[in-house]
Amino acid sequence: MSEWMSWFGVAGIVVVLELFSGTFYLLMIGIGLASGGLAALLGLSSELQFIIAGVIGVVATVILRRSRFGLRSKVDATRDPNVNLDIGQTLQIVRWNNVSDGVYSARSMHRGAMWDIQFKSPQQPHSGMFIIVEIQGSQLIVEPVVS
Repeated sequence: MSEWMSWFGVAGIVVVLELFSGTFYLLMIGIGLASGGLAALLGLSSELQFIIAGVIGVVATVILRRSRFGLRSKVDATRDPNVNLDIGQTLQIVRWNNVSDGVYSARSMHRGAMWDIQFKSPQQPHSGMFIIVEIQGSQLIVEPVVS
């Protein structure tokens, strides 16, 4: 088997592994390996093939890391509606209890179960409609619905 075929075969295996990992980093390494295959196809020496594959793989990985696709977004899962589908939902609260100085709690039915509700606002709560802004364990944190 030719040298260039080996390069492209390994690049193909790395791309298939990337499909299972869900990141683009192995794809960047695959691009580096494919460039090593192109260098072999052009008849360059083995040393140059490895250097080209390594440099292009590292450069592609660094470019990916600095792009918007490589940056991790740090989103608090307790406030992320993509994680907790209840965030953004509204619920009716009839009565609030003053737990301590400025801290109010209530119990309300949501999705067929009773939930502990905590009011998150500097003002005093009133009965009415509230929107869920955060979930902490089995406690819903709500704010008044702005109409």
